[in-house]
Amino acid sequence: MSQIALPLKVGASGPSRIVLGNANTAAVEALATPQAWPFRTAVLAGPPRSGKSLLARWFAESGGGEAIDDADRMDETELFHRWNRAQEAALPLLLVTGLHEGGWTIALADLASRIKAALQLEIGVPDDAMMAELIVLHGEARALPLGPDAGTYLAARSERSHLAAEQVVEAIDRLSLERKAPPGPAIWREALEQLLGPDEPRLI
Repeated sequence: MSQIALPLKVGASGPSRIVLGNANTAAVEALATPQAWPFRTAVLAGPPRSGKSLLARWFAESGGGEAIDDADRMDETELFHRWNRAQEAALPLLLVTGLHEGGWTIALADLASRIKAALQLEIGVPDDAMMAELIVLHGEARALPLGPDAGTYLAARSERSHLAAEQVVEAIDRLSLERKAPPGPAIWREALEQLLGPDEPRLI
């Protein structure tokens, strides 16, 4: 498992690292070669809390081009103008969206055709190795001492998603404070039971 540092400005908030794994390596590799994108445009989609915004910030601040977060929520006419301005400036444009069943529906025909022609990137489901690393990273962000053993144990028993990695660490942090105890195996298990239910077979 590897990571990349974010070239964030002094005082910027949020994680300073991005975990690279099975779910995002292909997307990150594509972000490194924006001049190869069709019309220098790419669409990055992914589930909640999967690091889309962090990757967009890394892309923009490392000089890759312009990034528009939540592009699917933007006024379509304004987004079309932004696309045209990027084309005129020969500037790579990264559009970040959530996942949409059946794809991103766009009413403006001119914009829809251009988005369809763009490179389509998607952040997928993390495997156990990536889940373990994400859990440890979220622990670090909360100054919560979760080592590799905790990451491995929790990853094998949690729901497989970026959001679940964040939620289980949040639950462990809360329980540790409530119990006034370090986050050991008993608290790990209690956190999982609260999130999954005590009868979940994977907890055995």
